[in-house]
Amino acid sequence: MVYVKVMKTLKLLELISWSEKNFSHLPWRKERTLFGTLVSEIMLQQTTVGTVRNHFERFLGRFPDLKALAESTEEELLVAWKGLGYYRRARNLKRIAETLAKDYEGDFPGKEEVLMKIPGIGPYTAGALIAIGMNKRALAVDANLERVIARLFQLKNPKGVKLQKEIQVLFKEKKIFSEIKSYRKLNEALMDLGRTFCQARKASCELCPLRMGCLSFQHGNPLNFPVVSKGEKKEVSHELHLLRIIVVKDNKLLVYKKDSSEWLSGQYETPTFMISTTDKKMNQYPKLGDLNFKVVWSFKTGITKYKIQNDVVVLKEKDFKKISFSKNLEWRSLDSEESNFSTATLKALKQINT
Repeated sequence: MVYVKVMKTLKLLELISWSEKNFSHLPWRKERTLFGTLVSEIMLQQTTVGTVRNHFERFLGRFPDLKALAESTEEELLVAWKGLGYYRRARNLKRIAETLAKDYEGDFPGKEEVLMKIPGIGPYTAGALIAIGMNKRALAVDANLERVIARLFQLKNPKGVKLQKEIQVLFKEKKIFSEIKSYRKLNEALMDLGRTFCQARKASCELCPLRMGCLSFQHGNPLNFPVVSKGEKKEVSHELHLLRIIVVKDNKLLVYKKDSSEWLSGQYETPTFMISTTDKKMNQYPKLGDLNFKVVWSFKTGITKYKIQNDVVVLKEKDFKKISFSKNLEWRSLDSEESNFSTATLKALKQINT
């Protein structure tokens, strides 16, 4: 009964109107296609809207449809994906395109359970393709929807699988969001709300179009939802100190190609050594040893749980040959846009070239 009562007081049309007014300009919303929805939703996983906005149209310019993406090489894909990070997502996207092209004649199945059989598509992406891409009745429950809906109805299940399952059951039993005509607009609006006014550590309830119907607002405790399990472990962050060596000859840079066991696999990186780390299990880079170099400049980066201090050294080829480095090295042009250098390598080069 509580769900019916809350639903009657939620001003969903006002929420949708607010969403369209403020976010309809996003490039993936201007001309919705199923392929564009797939690309944007994969891009938006673990990446901000602002970052994706700067890359989405360029990526579609390179791969305008499913066929073009399915037939691309991994190197072409990684070059087009540069700047978005978490490159495993790019490979998943290509694998999805290949499967759809091979097994479904380039079409998207219209049922979530069938979509989830495709490698790379989980419950969220399947829901997004149905609800946002096809505008059919579905909920794409990401962290934003999970949080917003938990607060609206004060759902008691802990954040995670149990809560997401509860939300989907309520939705499928038509206890919530049963009278909406456009599920595309509903999902987009709830995502926008979670991204702006209903954030994890800050709830700007005074600005929220749904505040008068929200149980958490009425009880004055929105930050208590979703409930966090007492056993949930906080992710531990680590410090990582690297030395990156720049060797340039005839306008070419000495690099190695990162393999599948490393971060940013498939990209090219300048020879890199580990000076120190707080992570005893770190084995991405060889240890530096007792070598002493003149650092020309330093910069900071981050990846997954690592905060990285990067020191840059410039050496001549004859001096670098005195160092033991186990990776297979090659020379790649500094002028080519297809060189596929890692972001850290590009940052190191940028300072050297200024």
